[in-house]
Amino acid sequence: MSVQKIHFFTEDIVFRLKGKKKLREWLKGAALNERHSITELCFIFCSDAYLLEINRSYLDHDTLTDIITFDNSTLPGSLAGDIYISVERIRENAEKFSVSENEELLRVMIHGLLHLCGYKDKEKGQKALMREKEDIYIGIYKTQAI
Repeated sequence: MSVQKIHFFTEDIVFRLKGKKKLREWLKGAALNERHSITELCFIFCSDAYLLEINRSYLDHDTLTDIITFDNSTLPGSLAGDIYISVERIRENAEKFSVSENEELLRVMIHGLLHLCGYKDKEKGQKALMREKEDIYIGIYKTQAI
């Protein structure tokens, strides 16, 4: 059995993540459901400015985004990566889509994990499948008793 480490960090902001144990169990369960195991995931919560600089430096994109996922996996079926999340984008998108900040945070976190599992979201069909998977896992989180 592989070591399953999930870390939560902040960069350049003050942000307190609640329910870390439940989040870890949920993410591990989602990975297993997708036939993957987690070696090591780092979720880094940051500001728009911090994530914009990563977007410019590493992806040559000059746009704000809510998430950037770097895949560090070395073995098939084993997930390792760094997932950067803009807390400012989470807050604005929660308001824009009329959902709670927590639900939007869950959506973005599972979105990053799904990317590491191989899901894409560039085309219409890919986006629809990604959204369907996100909704399924958010539903599981909401009914999970931990």
